Amino acid sequence: MDTTRKPSWLRAKLPSGPGYSAVRSLVDQHKLHTVCQSAQCPNLGECWSRGTATVMILGNICTRSCNFCAVQTGRPTELDLGEPARVAEAVATMGLRHCVITSVARDELSDGGASVWAATIRAIRHRNPSTAIEVLVPDFKGRLQDVDTVLDARPDIFNHNVETVERLQRPVRVQARYDRSRSVLRHAKSRGFTVKTGIMLGLGEEAHEVEQTIRDLAADGMDILTIGQYLQPSKQHLPIARWVEPEEFVRWKQFGLAAGLGVVESGAMVRSSYHADEQSQRYTGVDHLNTQNALAGA
Repeated sequence: MDTTRKPSWLRAKLPSGPGYSAVRSLVDQHKLHTVCQSAQCPNLGECWSRGTATVMILGNICTRSCNFCAVQTGRPTELDLGEPARVAEAVATMGLRHCVITSVARDELSDGGASVWAATIRAIRHRNPSTAIEVLVPDFKGRLQDVDTVLDARPDIFNHNVETVERLQRPVRVQARYDRSRSVLRHAKSRGFTVKTGIMLGLGEEAHEVEQTIRDLAADGMDILTIGQYLQPSKQHLPIARWVEPEEFVRWKQFGLAAGLGVVESGAMVRSSYHADEQSQRYTGVDHLNTQNALAGA
């Protein structure tokens, strides 16, 4: 299969419009990092145009070196103690009813950055009491006391991605482990939280491995699953093994729902935070998770 050219169904919206300009100005004004930029998300144009962005806390330098991820690896800078307040203010300015926060891995910190996570969630909640908060966290090296620090701040949705099938964990995620990620997710579920995770296809996985992964996640009680196409950020990252046909994404969605998952978002351009507000609405059936943006005039 020729993977050097993107297939016709992979078309990203170009950045444009007042919504895009408003989000860009807000990100610059509040000196925020976004995973949209740092991870080279193909949906940046669409999401920013509709007035949404996924804020990335704890800086933009990751202590890990995952072979699929475009976020810069290295030695992070010192913690920005003013960041939680700025994130909360940006959420208020955007008028978000559903916000998604993620972070780099900060393995050099004793708590992996969990205390900053908690401070950010509480700051958003204080400034925006009606906003639903979705967090996409690292694994905190499996330390459940640090996971509890995040959970004790009461996010509405707890998300941690397993990223790929068990066999490919080491070549894809390097320092992460399948069993450790599942443990983190199960712990959040055991505490009564709505739990979400995601995987990528096109990394060399086989169909029976995807089936087993979905069965594992359903057995762990996951509520929401996202499935998307892996895109190679640079020549230094893992190559694309194959382009996944749209019909296959439909099949995996049907398989996941039949396995017992509440919501499965499956498609080539799907990412963890892509239309996260709509995923949450479908799972809960509550319309207040719909995202609005006062800046964009929506």
